[in-house]
Amino acid sequence: MPVELTAEQAAARLRSVDTLGIPLGPGQPPAFLRALGERDDWTDLRVYGALLAVLTELFNHKGVHYLSGFYGPLDRALRDSGADVEFLPADFRRFGPLLRRQAPRVVATVATPPDADGWCSLSLHAGGTIDELHRAGADPDRLLIVEASDAFPRTYGLGEDNRHALHVDEIDILVHSSEAPPALPGGDAPPSEIDRAIAQNAVGYMPSGVTLQTGIGSIPNQIATLLAEGDGGHYGLHSEMFTDGCMRLHRAGKITNTQKGQHEGVSVTTFAFGSSELYEWLDGNREVAFLPVELVNAPETIAKNHRMVTINGALAIDIHGQVVADTIDGGQFSGIGGAEDFVAGAGLELTDRSLICLPSTYLKGERLRSRIVPWFGPGAVITTPRHHVDVIVTEYGTAELEGLTVRERGEALAAIAHPQFRDELYEAAARAANGRSPVIRLV
Repeated sequence: MPVELTAEQAAARLRSVDTLGIPLGPGQPPAFLRALGERDDWTDLRVYGALLAVLTELFNHKGVHYLSGFYGPLDRALRDSGADVEFLPADFRRFGPLLRRQAPRVVATVATPPDADGWCSLSLHAGGTIDELHRAGADPDRLLIVEASDAFPRTYGLGEDNRHALHVDEIDILVHSSEAPPALPGGDAPPSEIDRAIAQNAVGYMPSGVTLQTGIGSIPNQIATLLAEGDGGHYGLHSEMFTDGCMRLHRAGKITNTQKGQHEGVSVTTFAFGSSELYEWLDGNREVAFLPVELVNAPETIAKNHRMVTINGALAIDIHGQVVADTIDGGQFSGIGGAEDFVAGAGLELTDRSLICLPSTYLKGERLRSRIVPWFGPGAVITTPRHHVDVIVTEYGTAELEGLTVRERGEALAAIAHPQFRDELYEAAARAANGRSPVIRLV
């Protein structure tokens, strides 16, 4: 049985030189992390995590080193304020193996209080930490700390092998709290007219009966809104992230999960992040199954879904079809996450489609810039390789790239770029004919 401690008492169990592993975003234990921030005796504490969702002073202390696999607003703010935050490049499926290699002495998570049989639901996050939680609990030389909050929703997995829960007998330290789950930053931002136009172009790829994956942001949410209001239905859902948009589709009766080909009858996800309304809806709801990311994001599993359509975002694309989705001018903005898994997985079956959605332009200062470029400059970091990309969607239309030459790709992308930038894209496409380079080389 676990030792029951306050958050402050649990925080005192860490050494000044130590290692700590925490889940991504909504799986992070809020009271415990804030209690760690109240200590100021850190000499060398290494914290492995991603998409920080808890405001804590911990990472502002000297001697604390945060290795993040995905930057969100709080990670970026810490980096920009001078905290010791480093980006650890990895897609979401690799979080589990990496954490096993790092083998932090302490692993901590948030969960629900134990039920009558002693099971604590892992609530909003399955992700890549489940195996390490079990390993830490079974190792007498390591600590498994669980913050059990009665404000977090009780959610479920599938079957005995994937219960999505920890038993109290595995837990070393149990911290009781009433901390509320974090809301998704910017999750309630209204869509722009450009977002609506992009969404309208995208939904044409989503007839009744397809299986959907939606990413983060206002465009996927607007797509979900259009589908919820539209005439289609009998959709399936197999998505790394479960959002308010996914909930709206369920409430509208559009999700039936009867034509998926696998995991029929339930929506499959690995974490949920959104509003308090979403969390209330998920509480006790067996229509949604939370599974480890290595199952949800496996490309071969994604491809087994019937008529899979994946929806993700990007920051820029060149005429080869290379996608930059997580950096700006080489600086880390977000992370690789699972987008590449769903782009690649959807490409394994001819009936599947992968959509990458982005506005055609952005403002840099007062100057309008194109997100579709002839080529990337030095320092660009590619998120998705050209040979995985299927459909690009902007407010001006769609470009289906699979099976096209580089010249044809450039022409298709020029047609959906902002009119101000089309000529240079068509010129670059012409230079790329017969496998040549589109780049103008200055001597």
